[in-house]
Amino acid sequence: MKRIGILTSGGDCPGLNAALRGVAKAAYEMFDCQIVGIKDGFKGLIYNNTIEMSPQDFSGILTRGGTILGTARTPFKKMRIIGEDNIDKIKCMINTYESLRLDCLVTLGGNGTHKNANLLRENGLNIVALPKTIDNDICGTDVTFGFHSAVDIATEVIDRIHTTADSHDRIMLVELMGHKAGWLTLYAGMAGGADVILIPEIPFDSNQVITALKKRHETKNFSILAVAEGALTIEESILPKKEYKKQRKKLGSLSVSYLLSKKIENELGIETRVTIPGHQQRGGSPSPYDRVLATRFGTYAASLICEDDYGKTVSLIDNKIVATPLEEIAGKLKLVHQNNSIIQSGRSIGISFGD
Repeated sequence: MKRIGILTSGGDCPGLNAALRGVAKAAYEMFDCQIVGIKDGFKGLIYNNTIEMSPQDFSGILTRGGTILGTARTPFKKMRIIGEDNIDKIKCMINTYESLRLDCLVTLGGNGTHKNANLLRENGLNIVALPKTIDNDICGTDVTFGFHSAVDIATEVIDRIHTTADSHDRIMLVELMGHKAGWLTLYAGMAGGADVILIPEIPFDSNQVITALKKRHETKNFSILAVAEGALTIEESILPKKEYKKQRKKLGSLSVSYLLSKKIENELGIETRVTIPGHQQRGGSPSPYDRVLATRFGTYAASLICEDDYGKTVSLIDNKIVATPLEEIAGKLKLVHQNNSIIQSGRSIGISFGD
């Protein structure tokens, strides 16, 4: 009998439960196994907070948002640091793994999770990872589960903003999640018909944004801007993070959208508002696409376990599910390139990216 530990780590997102279900149901079908759920991500592995699970635990969770195992952020940069509690996190995780007599550990998470998973791999543990994040910024896979659900939600927000912006002759900024990668804002902005899309990978000139809005308002009475929370001005992009945040505080807000909205309203004299959907983007039931993708990822992970093929993360490349060595992708971000075909399409229809 194989004993499989499984955890979800980092931010929650739609599709986690679908992936857990995919791993479990396929594993139960393929071989004799016992699945051990680890609560609250790597924190549960450190403190041995676990539960023996049964097939019934994975029933009825395909459409459920969040994660039945709970999750927490355990930063990779703190993993090797022994704090005031005098806990050696790596040693504790290895001890928990061994005390549970696990044959492998399945980790579901984003970039931080993959770095932690690779760290455990380097320390001799058998690891299989699954890529989840609404940011879609994990290298080695064309898409992560959770991303399409978030795009659907963000697009609906933009869709609903159109009518109120039109009714009140306003300029509306919709600030979406994405500190380092702009995939969510790019897709939702395109799908929602935004007039300006601002993402972290393309530092913007606020004067260029205002010029684009001024041109649009020669023929239209309202405008929509899709703004990633990590978007930076050209001036901010050359500064250390602490420095530009310090400057933003002096201007009255850490939010790029609120600062930009003030400038737009002052320059154009048009009523301007900001909407921040926040954690709604990662909540609720997964989209049908993500249910299918998460299930495909989960079942493939079970096949890797069946074959004792460890040290891999499951990836989607050209619509084929494959295994990618963890060490090849851990710690690497997949960012939007300026020559991305979606950006080129956006420019072709007159969308401004602020550059």
